[in-house]
Amino acid sequence: MTKSDFTTTFSVDQTPEEAFAAINNVRGWWSGEIVGNTNEPGDEFTYSVSDVHYSKQKIKEFIPGKKVVWHVLDARLSFVKDKSEWKGTDIVFDITKKGGKTEVRFSHIGLVPEYECYNDCSNAWGMLVNGNLRKLITTGKPQPSPW
Repeated sequence: MTKSDFTTTFSVDQTPEEAFAAINNVRGWWSGEIVGNTNEPGDEFTYSVSDVHYSKQKIKEFIPGKKVVWHVLDARLSFVKDKSEWKGTDIVFDITKKGGKTEVRFSHIGLVPEYECYNDCSNAWGMLVNGNLRKLITTGKPQPSPW
């Protein structure tokens, strides 16, 4: 990971296992249409929002209570010139226990400021991860779409 990859971190009172379970309940926090399984190593799923965003992820790392990595197999972003900017990137969730709290560090490896979608995508990730995912972890209730 380089310093220019998009990263955001938050802490919660819940256990690493609770955070891990919420992350893998993708439909509970990532707004949009999700097709496929999202909670086992090797699972592949697609995410889409109307004609704006399509991506296909494969779960390539799955360490209960510690880490989840999705590899983006395919992507089409309608709002940028290079529609496949996400293709080949990795979406990483690192979970650690720190000072009695659980820290979740989200990184989108390959989402860098040089990409046209960086501002829009990093803002969306910030809302989804720091908003929807964090609320799902802390309340246990699926979160509505922010759009």
